[in-house]
Amino acid sequence: MPRPQTIALIVACALFMENLDGTIITTALPQIAADFGVNPVHLSLSITTYLLGMAAFIPVSGWLADKVGARDVFRYAIVVFVLSSIACGMSTNLPTLAVSRFVQGIAGAMMMPVGRLVLLRNCTKAELIQALTYVTMPAMIGPIVGPPIGGFIATYADWRWIFFLNVPVGLLGFVLVTLKIPQDPVPPPPPLDVVGFLLCAVALSGLVMGVELSTHADDKPLAGVALLAVGAVAGAIYLVHAGRRERPILQLRLLRIPTFGLSVFGGSVFRVGAGALPLLLPLMLQVGFGKSAFAAGLLTFISAVGAFAMKFTARGIIRAFGFRAVLIGNGVIAAVLTSLYGIFRPESSEVLILAILLASGFFRSLQFTSLNALAFADMKPEDLSQATSVSGTAQQVAQSLGVALGASALHLTLAARGTEQLSASDFWPAFLAVGAVTLVSGLMFVKLERNAAQQVSGHGG
Repeated sequence: MPRPQTIALIVACALFMENLDGTIITTALPQIAADFGVNPVHLSLSITTYLLGMAAFIPVSGWLADKVGARDVFRYAIVVFVLSSIACGMSTNLPTLAVSRFVQGIAGAMMMPVGRLVLLRNCTKAELIQALTYVTMPAMIGPIVGPPIGGFIATYADWRWIFFLNVPVGLLGFVLVTLKIPQDPVPPPPPLDVVGFLLCAVALSGLVMGVELSTHADDKPLAGVALLAVGAVAGAIYLVHAGRRERPILQLRLLRIPTFGLSVFGGSVFRVGAGALPLLLPLMLQVGFGKSAFAAGLLTFISAVGAFAMKFTARGIIRAFGFRAVLIGNGVIAAVLTSLYGIFRPESSEVLILAILLASGFFRSLQFTSLNALAFADMKPEDLSQATSVSGTAQQVAQSLGVALGASALHLTLAARGTEQLSASDFWPAFLAVGAVTLVSGLMFVKLERNAAQQVSGHGG
């Protein structure tokens, strides 16, 4: 059997491809719009359809993994992701690109939670932290390096290479998964909760799309409100439905497990704050400071370096202090560092900016690793597939809310100044708001028992 670190690296590479693809397109939108002969604003459809596919199909990923096998779902999701990437690169109009991005989103919905499930089923509790440090990094690094890579390709090559780059990575991933990851025999699941799946798809799609449209309030405010209302109603109906069914599509009863419930709720609040940063930081550096997309991307890449450095120390830190102390203390540190983004100015020392970004990337990544390890520490093996679906769904919603938080904070600042033109001084309230949300997430873990998940942390053992 391959070592958990080997499996973790294979899963991490596939998830990096997915996380990179979610953000790499943003800086190439003007070039794509010019090619298609459409307004660049309309290209937001290529982003929202991807989010829609992700949101609608994450809930069914756990059931499908039990039905077909986690390894097979994961590797064929990679194939679909690659094929849809080729379709994106060969698109000649907006409708074709939008449909291809939707299929990409479906594949991504299978890759993220099922990839984590593959790892969880192939490592022991004691190996969990070290293995998850590799899987955590794509979520940190992808949104950071996506814009500069996309900017570089759009500037010096053809935008279609943004999607064609996925082909060799995906093919390598498929081969490695086939050769290195064993199939996981599990009892067949109960019949699919079709009604629950449809309700979840409507609820999550309405919420994610409604939040997305709310960040463009000047365009379609009523559409955003309507979608949020539809999502809320569908979600309420699902809660009633799930309470009457023994095995619903999303088993929310798992949230009663203290370590899992706190990780999902506290982690979601943390991800709301973290989800705002890929929007706010590039905007501040490009619009506020006047840097090019490529130059801004090179500067923010230092956060990825901090995240990478974390993987060498996370296990020792959690072992020394335990989950409760790390999640509270590290949450406070991450909140302070995020708030400090607000002191950046065009004339600020780049050494100061780099130091804060480096430290912020380290501590934010440590929080992600701790949250992921805590979530599954007390989970029974037979509940792992459902747990990954629940946590994956919560993460998707939290990231969408994070974008809305950042955009709303900027809109409120501009409204208070009575202008529509962003300046360097308009970003500090947004970063302060993100810091406050991050602080709240850390303090939520005061409820966690001091010796929680000792079998994973090794603290006090």
